[in-house]
Amino acid sequence: MISVTFLGPIDEQVLQLDVKNLRELKEALQKIPAVNKWLHISAVAVNDAICENLDTELKSGDKVVILPPVCGG
Repeated sequence: MISVTFLGPIDEQVLQLDVKNLRELKEALQKIPAVNKWLHISAVAVNDAICENLDTELKSGDKVVILPPVCGG
């Protein structure tokens, strides 16, 4: 199981999911309307490192953070 945390305006609780890579995670998150609308503009961090490759493998205990763009000063 991995944990998925959502930052900023994404109104979703931390999720525990059993997926093997970022592609499967994306497919699972697209089914959640409050998350899906942010996916295409959000960065993804796995264990505090930004990842862009959907084939990035995930293992039990990994921490994924969905980072929507923010503005401010």
